[in-house]
Amino acid sequence: MDYKEIVLDKADGIATITLNRPDRLNVYTSQMGTELLDAFKTLDVDDGVRVVVITGAGRAFCAGADVNVFARAAEARKKGDAHPPVNFRTMEEGPVLMRSMGKPIIASINGPAVGIGFTLALACDIRLAADVASLGAVFTRIGVSPEFGSTYFLPRLVGIARACELVFTARVISAAEAKEMGLVNRVVPAAELKAATMDMARSIAHNAPIAIRLSKKGLYQGLDADLATQVKTETSALSYCFGTEDHAEGIRAFLEKRPPRFLDK
Repeated sequence: MDYKEIVLDKADGIATITLNRPDRLNVYTSQMGTELLDAFKTLDVDDGVRVVVITGAGRAFCAGADVNVFARAAEARKKGDAHPPVNFRTMEEGPVLMRSMGKPIIASINGPAVGIGFTLALACDIRLAADVASLGAVFTRIGVSPEFGSTYFLPRLVGIARACELVFTARVISAAEAKEMGLVNRVVPAAELKAATMDMARSIAHNAPIAIRLSKKGLYQGLDADLATQVKTETSALSYCFGTEDHAEGIRAFLEKRPPRFLDK
């Protein structure tokens, strides 16, 4: 696919998706959603990619959906056209693809992340934020309910009481408050965000890909599984890891006191 609203770069095992509508604060469109779906599917089967980073061009991460599209849809409804202003398929498939992807996804939140910008960040595995960033589930301000899996992700990150507060009040919070709530892993000065994100991405990319994939799957499954089921899942994953070439390489590298060279085998 020829991308028009995102930019996809790959280097050293790290893929960076940049939301690329800086003149509009990277507001989300159906086109952007379609491009993101294609990128997720492509990266999931790309053996050269071990970590995915999502960020925004310019001074915003993503300032929500394009309200002009909503306005046109509202006018059309008055004339009897009930066509929805968003592509529901991308709203449903996107978070499922992100969660099932065998590679960690890091949100590098460089500025405002509200509406679907907020929920896109929630669907990532790790969130780093610039100190100037702001986050908000602002849906009820414009008479809509949350999307992109956020009613699943948000309570699991901050608890149901705080999730209710954020959604019902539509309050926009600072990066510092988001960290205090557990919404973001780390807050850094804006000038240091890219370097901090790449440092974390490299630290993940240097580890064994098979072990990372199985760990991600196990961690998320553990949120909903009972203990007896989960320990069996762990045993199955660990048994598989013991049979991989990467495990043998990890042990050799440890004993030889050198960095491992994992081949995803």
